[in-house]
Parts: sequence; C-alpha cells; structure tokens
Amino acid sequence: MAELDADLDHIIPSSVLPPFWAKLVVGFVSLVCFARSYDGDFVFDDSEAIVNNKDLQSDTPLGDLWHHDFWGSRLSSNTSHKSYRPLTVLTFRINYYLSGGFYPMGFHVVNILLHGGISILMLDVFSVLFGGLQYTSKGRRVHLAPRASLLAALLFAVHPVHTECVAGVVGRADLLCALFFLLSFLGYCQAFKESNKEGTHSSTFWVLLSIFLGAMAMLCKEQGITVLGLNAVFDILVIGKFNILETVQKVLHKDKSLENIGALRNGGFLFRMTLLTFGGTGMLYVRWKIMGTGPPAFTEVDNPASFADSMLVRAINYNYYYSLNAWLLLCPWWLCFDWSMGCIPLIKSVGDYRVIALAALWLCLIGLIFQALCSEDSCKRRILTLGLGFLVIPFLPASNLFFRVGFVVAERVLYLPSAGYCMLLTFGFGTLSRHTKKKVHYNIGKNLADQGNQTAAIRYYREAVRLNPKYVHAMNNLGNILKERNELQEAEALLSLAVQIQPDFAAAWMNLGIVQNSLKRFEAAEQSYRTAIKHRRKYPDCYYNLGRLYADLNRHVDALNAWRNATVLKPEHSLAWNNMIILLDNTGNLAQAEAVGREALELIPNDHSLMFSLANVLGKSQKYKESEALFLKAIKANPNVASYHGNLAVLYHRWGHLDSAKKHYEISLQLDPVAAGTKENYRLLRRKLEQMQKKDV
Repeated sequence: MAELDADLDHIIPSSVLPPFWAKLVVGFVSLVCFARSYDGDFVFDDSEAIVNNKDLQSDTPLGDLWHHDFWGSRLSSNTSHKSYRPLTVLTFRINYYLSGGFYPMGFHVVNILLHGGISILMLDVFSVLFGGLQYTSKGRRVHLAPRASLLAALLFAVHPVHTECVAGVVGRADLLCALFFLLSFLGYCQAFKESNKEGTHSSTFWVLLSIFLGAMAMLCKEQGITVLGLNAVFDILVIGKFNILETVQKVLHKDKSLENIGALRNGGFLFRMTLLTFGGTGMLYVRWKIMGTGPPAFTEVDNPASFADSMLVRAINYNYYYSLNAWLLLCPWWLCFDWSMGCIPLIKSVGDYRVIALAALWLCLIGLIFQALCSEDSCKRRILTLGLGFLVIPFLPASNLFFRVGFVVAERVLYLPSAGYCMLLTFGFGTLSRHTKKKVHYNIGKNLADQGNQTAAIRYYREAVRLNPKYVHAMNNLGNILKERNELQEAEALLSLAVQIQPDFAAAWMNLGIVQNSLKRFEAAEQSYRTAIKHRRKYPDCYYNLGRLYADLNRHVDALNAWRNATVLKPEHSLAWNNMIILLDNTGNLAQAEAVGREALELIPNDHSLMFSLANVLGKSQKYKESEALFLKAIKANPNVASYHGNLAVLYHRWGHLDSAKKHYEISLQLDPVAAGTKENYRLLRRKLEQMQKKDV
C-alpha cells in the first residue's frame, strides 16, 4: 500500500518509521495519555468485581475461579450474569497478592501498562491490515505501510473512548481480551510464513496456537471468540484474494470458470477453515455448558429496548444504539460510565427525530460496503473490508442480535472495534490528503501558467499527474504548455492518454488535434477535431481550429464553413471572423471579404484587428478614405502594432499621400526594425521622393 503511505508523508516523519522507534513512540504516547489514572480509587463496578469479590482473597481456592462469574457468584446461580472471565479475575487476584491488599494503584498501573502493550501490538496488526503479508527470505515480515500503520496505532493509543477500559479497573477484562485477540490474529498470520518450505505442519501449529489464544481471549471476556471470525475473513480476502463482487457477477452470468474460488478450494485453506470451525464450536459448547445452558437474567432497567413488545421498536432502538456507539468513536465529546436508568429514552415511533441518526449510520455503512465490494483497486477493497471486519465482528456479541445483553451502551465494548475505526479513519485521511494534494498542485500549476511561468507550472502539473495518474485535466493543461514550447511528441502522448482515460473529454480531443496538426498528421488531426465536436456539439473554438486545418490543406470552402460555424455558435469569435476576411482577401474575393468584415464589425464594433483586416480589403478596392478611417481607428485602439502603421503607409503610398506614408513607414520601422516588406516599401518611397525633389530642382 505504498500509495497510501506516500499520501501521509507530510504527516508522519520518516525518522519514526523504523519499527523500534515507531513502537517506542506509540508506547510512550499511550502511557502519557492515561498516566493520570494511576492514583485513582476503586470506582463504580470496581467495588463489586474487586473489593467485594471473595475470589481475590487467598482463602478462596483457585479452583473456584473456574466455577464463578466475574463478580464472584456461582455460575449456576439464578442471579448470575454469566460473565465468565476467570483469567481476568486471576490477574486481579495476583494484583491483590502483590499489593498486599486492596490498594488501587497497583491495579491501575497494570491497566495502563496493558494499554501501552496493546497499542504497540496494534502497530504490527495495522501493518498487516494495511500492507498485507509479505516475508523476506529470512522469514521477517516486511512492513509495507509504516506510515499508515503508525498513524492508526497512534489514533488507537490516544482515543478517548478507551478511558473506561483503562481508568476503570474492571476494564482489564477488555484489555486482556484485546491482548490475546491480537496475539491470536498475529499467530494466525504466522501460519503463512513458511508454509511453502515446511508443508502444512508448521501452518497447523500456528492455526492451533491461534485458536488457543482465541480461547484465552474468551476466558478474559466473551467477545474474544470473535477473533476466529476475523481470522477466517483475513484468510479469505488476503490469503485467498477472494473477490466477492466478481464471484457474484460470475454466478449471475452462470460463468463456470469462477477462477477466484479455486484458491479457496485448495486443501490448506479448507483445513484451516475446518480447524477454525471446530475450534469455535468447541469453545462455544464448553462456554454454554459452564453457563449452565441458561442465558443470563437481565431486567428492563438494564436494557429497555430488548423488552419492547414490538419487533420494529426493538430494531429501531438497537440501530439507534449502534449509531450512538459510532458517534462515540467519531466524536467522543461526552463519555459516561453507565448509560442505563433511562439515560437513552426509547424511540417508540418513526416520527422521532433521532431516527435521522439511524439513516446517517446506514448511509455511511452502505457507502463503505459498496466501496469495499465494488472498487477496482484491490488494496482499497482489502483495507475497507478488513477495517469494517475489525469494526463490526468484535462488536457482534454486544449487538443484541444473538442474545440480550445487560446494558444499553457501554464504551468498554468499543475497545477492540475502535481499531477498525482507526484503520478506516487513517485510510480516509490518506485518501483526502491525496485528493487535496492533487488539487493543490493542479491549482498552483494553473496559477503559474496564467502568470506566464511555464517552467514552474510544468513541475506542478507533473506532480499532480504523478499523484493521480488519471488526472486528465492536469494532463490536458500540461499538454497545452508542452505544445506551446514545441515539445510536441510528449504533448501528444499526454493528450492521447487523457482521451483514453476519459473518451468524452472534448477539450483534450481538440488540443490533441492542434498538436497533430503541428506534427503534419492532418488526417489524425481532423479525426480528433471531429471527435471533440461529437462530444460537444456547440464548440466554436474547435470549429475555428478545424478551419485552420482546412486552410493549411487549401480546402478553402471547408475552412470558411468551419469558421462560419464558429461565428454562429459564438458571434464574438474575432479570430474566426478575421480568418474568413483574410482567406477571402487572399483568394481575391474582395467583395465577399468586405461583406464579411462589415458583418463582423457590426457584431464586434471595437475590435481593432477586424478594423485592420477590413481596412486592408477596402484599400485594395480603392476605397481609400474609408480604409484610412479604419486604419486610424485601429491605431488609436492599439498604437504599438507595427503592421497597422506599415499597412496604413502602404495605403497612403498608393493614394499618393507620400508625406503621410513616410511618417507611418518610419513609425512602423521603429516598432519593428527588421520587417523586410516595410523596409523595401520605405526604400522605394524615399527613392520616389528623391526623384521628385530632383525634378523640382
């Protein structure tokens, strides 16, 4: 995922990219953020889970931990919440033993250190999720997205939604679950490290170890079992390179090939899926047996929506809870340790304004899912799918979909899903940064080109194209500048690529035609002009350039028709009018040229170039007085054009106003001393004046 990393190069300095320094930075930041909680007291649920929990004390046999719930009650009791987390309780007991009693500092320090370790571990996890799996010949995993993984890990390390997990001692259940969850995932990744060298034995060991670590995660908190689902998704999408959309399309079209399913039919994949399935099933069975085969008993106060009579009301409120969880991840402005006791009133009708939150949530999710399935970029599909998987899969046990839970909203259950959120946020930030950088380089290039600084503009346009190889507008503008600098081959290549990427880009087709005309590739130029007009019917500039092509080919009637089309579409198109006048003048059609000139000046009365062209025609028709008036008007509008003075001098020369002719020849030569025709006419005039002087003498 080198492109995403390049998009973040202005955010993450290269000095912190080496793994050791990156882990040091993440660990330090995570500890600093939550260090203030080290001297807190036992609060809220800490009292029941720790202070009043006899399982922490030495006079309770260790074996009882395996038969008691998180709060120290027997699992067989009707009042038990069935929260089976013996490994978490065991760490509390060790804390109690090492501290010599219920001294909260030791408990808090362990939580802070656990969060720091998990944040460091996240760096490796994000490296796999963003960059995929790739190992060197020595078996070391290659970090393909160091900037993206570092940014995501930093976001995870500092996210405020983790406050309940880290600052509240009972949040250790989520911390330990996350620790073993991540170890299980990384262990599963190891199954693909040397599978080609050592066969399936090494792979089997790592898969079994991953299942064992998943079981450890579940013994810390129930959602730990979901790591097996995430491992399966990772295997299918990253290892098997399975494309869901492509497969669905082939099934719908009854394509018998289905090549991309072939990777999922190999023995290794099926064996791994079998191990994960049996492992997960076994863990659920044992867990169910320990619970006493009965679900926990909760009251309406704990979770009001789950007691609603209407299925529609339950569905609406569950989805509203999801939107609140999403909002806490996006904007953790207000946090709360307990959302029960009516903190969130039930939505009882679709007329409740809070339904908007549901719509917003699902619009975002549907958009992400669509991109995850339909994007042409395989890396983008993988990142979005894994990000959504990390966001959704660990949250499923808290979703009320499979069983009733004993809370409305609980920030602690977002500890693991927040990793998926940080991943999606990092990807979105990188994408936004890339588009911003593209636009910035394009806009700077355009401004520089407008100021006449073509060299600098070329540099910025090239960078815009490098950042987005499909940025056709940057290609078009760069091609135009190269055309003006007579770098025609590269200009043609760029413009050809632009129209290949966007076949209906009329401006690029026209500019390509201009370049091809300059390269004397007249047939290709005509085709390009015709294609531009096909995509943009009312395109006067393209008709003008098509007329120039026909004029170069001496197809005078076609040229006049093209220029006439340009003036019909854009009556103020001065260049098209001028070219018609000049072509008719050069071909001896003075009357028609005069008519076109007068028509043009009626539409554009202050255009000095049209005055000049019509003045030339009138002079050739010996309408000297009217011609003189137009020349003088053109000179008044633009007095520094040498040809205006030179042609007026020619008019005076023909008309016999020799002193006036001499004056304007001299002004013309001052403005353009190398004009050969003017110099010759001036020489002839001076000779004539000298002869007249001799005759007078």
